[in-house]
Amino acid sequence: MTKDATPEEMKEAGLGCHYADHDKALFYHNAAGVPFTATYFQAKGDPIADLYEDIAAEEKARATYQWLINMSDDPDINDALKFLREREVVHSQRFREAVEMLKEYQDQKKYF
Repeated sequence: MTKDATPEEMKEAGLGCHYADHDKALFYHNAAGVPFTATYFQAKGDPIADLYEDIAAEEKARATYQWLINMSDDPDINDALKFLREREVVHSQRFREAVEMLKEYQDQKKYF
């Protein structure tokens, strides 16, 4: 979205600090400008707990896409955001199915 933007347009859009540090290059950070770090990944080592963490992440992403849609008046951007939002819904559903499969497996009697 910033490919053809001038430095002045970047500054007017509130992206002056990003431009000063990264030009128009991708640099992953949240809406507040906090850079991405591996500490965002959560793992407990328990498959069910980890899947619930994944479900929560997908639902947070879905909510973020919805809020971006709410702020945008560009139909093309909104179409892309709606696709991404729905993708998060599907991911969440698949993780929920995996949780149920694991619960069923745990409840089965094991023979050794």
